[in-house]
Amino acid sequence: MTNLATRDAPPSEAVGPLIRGLAVLRELAAARGRMSVGDLVRATSLARSTVDRTLSTLERLGHLRLEGRTAVLAPRLMELGNAYLSASRLPGLLGPLVDRLADELDESVSLAVPDRDGVRFVYQATRRRRMSLAFRIGDLLPAECGAPGALFADDWHEEDWERWRERRRTDPHCAAFPAVPPEAARSGDTFAERAAAARRQGWSEDDQLIEPGLVAVAVPVRDAAGRQVCAASVVSHTSRHSAASLREALLPRLRETVALMEKALAAPAGGAAGADADAGAVRADGTTAGAARASKRELGPEFVESLARGLGVLAAFDGSRGGMTLTALAEATGLARATVRRSLITLEHLGYVTVAGDGRLFHPEPRVLELGYAELSCLTLPEIAQPHLVSLVERVHESASMSVLVGDDIQYAARVPTVRIMSVDITVGTRFPAYATSMGRVLLAGLPREERTERLRRVDPEPLTRHTVTSRERLAGILEQVARDGYALVEEELEEGLRSLAVPVRDRTGRVVAAVNVSTHTSRRTAERAGEELLPALHEAAEKITADLRAAGRYTVVRGT
Repeated sequence: MTNLATRDAPPSEAVGPLIRGLAVLRELAAARGRMSVGDLVRATSLARSTVDRTLSTLERLGHLRLEGRTAVLAPRLMELGNAYLSASRLPGLLGPLVDRLADELDESVSLAVPDRDGVRFVYQATRRRRMSLAFRIGDLLPAECGAPGALFADDWHEEDWERWRERRRTDPHCAAFPAVPPEAARSGDTFAERAAAARRQGWSEDDQLIEPGLVAVAVPVRDAAGRQVCAASVVSHTSRHSAASLREALLPRLRETVALMEKALAAPAGGAAGADADAGAVRADGTTAGAARASKRELGPEFVESLARGLGVLAAFDGSRGGMTLTALAEATGLARATVRRSLITLEHLGYVTVAGDGRLFHPEPRVLELGYAELSCLTLPEIAQPHLVSLVERVHESASMSVLVGDDIQYAARVPTVRIMSVDITVGTRFPAYATSMGRVLLAGLPREERTERLRRVDPEPLTRHTVTSRERLAGILEQVARDGYALVEEELEEGLRSLAVPVRDRTGRVVAAVNVSTHTSRRTAERAGEELLPALHEAAEKITADLRAAGRYTVVRGT
């Protein structure tokens, strides 16, 4: 098999619903992750019924949610971008070296890859300062803006330069690159000269090309065959360095780190170094076909099975090393070879997948990250949790909250109250002693036993009501029980008449990072009924938050965790 499709018109074997579904996702991503259904119809020029069916399918897959007539991208869409990042091996293999260099230099360090005539970030270790790097993983910059693009241009052929010149003619202000400040467009005037200089020097610099005040130096990272796979950049501010002083002071250390990166890339795939704990999780058990069929049976004509299958093929690259064959993808997804082949034809046509020269191995491309990855990577833990808390409240008709542990207290990070005559007046930011609350006990129970014991030793429990447990020994036993049961029930220990149930929220490593609860008045139901009626819904909400957090936090840091 040679190239499966041309880049012009869709090939006859392309999957139309997959093309349309990806178009909807791109429009949503371009609109910062939120768009009305009517605006989507106008932006995609698709029929209203087609957009509705596409959105129903994407919602079922967990890639977006519908808030009335507004579509909003959801964190689990990041699983597609995570599949590319996992297959590239770059974050897993090189990320620790980037982190170490950033700590050593006390400067921001990034990895970027070429994406057509642009540059896309795939890893960052940033330093939070008043003036710092604001680009996100997945953001696309024109090649002429910044240091990495001049390095990547060394691999361009004449047709690549012509495509770049045509883009400069038709989009001189870089309007197609929303992450780039308008003033950065001027950097294209000297790009050819900078690319030639980078070829001679083996490094490139950015002297305030992207934004006034930001300076950077970049070095190419090559694989064992000598091909550029990415560029490593150190970014600083003119209050700390000029472009010249940055180069003189930090370029030698950057080159040393790049040498280690190239050694890591040259090592046999599948080694322990840089291994990704989540690799292959999306495609485990080959459930794409079965899940699509089940959803089709449940939703009927509102579920577009061919769209779900195509996205499943894209996600199946997760954990792959060196590309995947058609047969391997069929086995991973549980789909027929013919179905996978048509999906690959479509994905290659759209630039999300490439096929190796021998026509047997397929690779995901950085363009996958344009499907909302940058926007979703900025979500905080409260933002991830909020829609699930809303759904929980709608289901149980009681107030729901999420808290994190701050010192010896819990602090409310998100809350959705229910409308009742008697309700608990708590706002985000409120703090309570952890020992007397259901969420606090879940959070304390999730700590390593030694740390839990130390916290109980230093706390001095006070009776907040006549029911508050103040004995350290009893609290230790309660926390052991909570750790075994996976939930906490607190009866009137924080406030008379208040009953609360809480369960943990875990990050991708299994660590308890937050707790979710439902609070109710003791007069509305017995403790036994509360467990029967509220606990299943509470567990389900926490599992959904955990799943979203697992996707969002795999290659980015979710604030609030």
